[in-house]
This record gives sequence, C-alpha cells and structure tokens, in this order.
Amino acid sequence: MSSRPLSLTVAAAVAVIFGLLTIVSGGRALFGDVDMGAVVPFVLWFNFTAGFAYVLAGIGLWRGGAWAPMLALGIAVATALIFAAFLWHILTGGAWEGRTIGAMILRTGIWTAIAALAFRGERAN
Repeated sequence: MSSRPLSLTVAAAVAVIFGLLTIVSGGRALFGDVDMGAVVPFVLWFNFTAGFAYVLAGIGLWRGGAWAPMLALGIAVATALIFAAFLWHILTGGAWEGRTIGAMILRTGIWTAIAALAFRGERAN
C-alpha cells in the first residue's frame, strides 16, 4: 500500500493526462495542418513542449521523486511568466485568440494547485 496521499495521486494522474492531451493538441496545431486562428507562436510552442514536462512531473509525483515538487513549481512559474508575456503581447497590439486567455488561466491554475499539493504531500511524508 502506498503512503502517497490521495490528493497527490490525483494530482499525478491529472498531470500525466493533461500533459498527454497538451502534446496531442499542440502537435496537431503545430504539425497537423489545423487552422487555429491567430495563435501566438511562443505560447503555442511553450505549451507543446511543456506537455512533456507535465508528463515527467506526473510520473515523478506518482513515483515519489524528490525532484518532482520542484519541477511542478517550475512549470507553474514558467506558465505564469508565459501568460504574463502573452498579456503583454495583447496590450501591445498583437493578434490573439480569446480562448488562449482561458487556456492560460486553466494551465496556470492547474499547475499552481499541483505544485501546492506536491509540496504539501512532500511535507506529509
């Protein structure tokens, strides 16, 4: 029986699933000849490559890797920084899609929550 808290188990599963979905959707947008509208390339590339880090962090959280909480925190901080850069892009008149704001709010929120759960789970062990 694992000593991993249920919340951390759920966070790990969410990270892996969210990462796989991110890789697939980002890959389709980048390489699949899908018209995504006015995408912002640096946001799209970040999200696609971050999907691989999501999967790695999820596996690390699942396996109890001591490095996994820091990776989750790094993902949360990097996502927030890319979101800030995206907002700057909007404020300076760059083209954008409204759904990207919602997606970045979701990503930032999810990774902030996963990082918080990871550190709370680390303290519990």
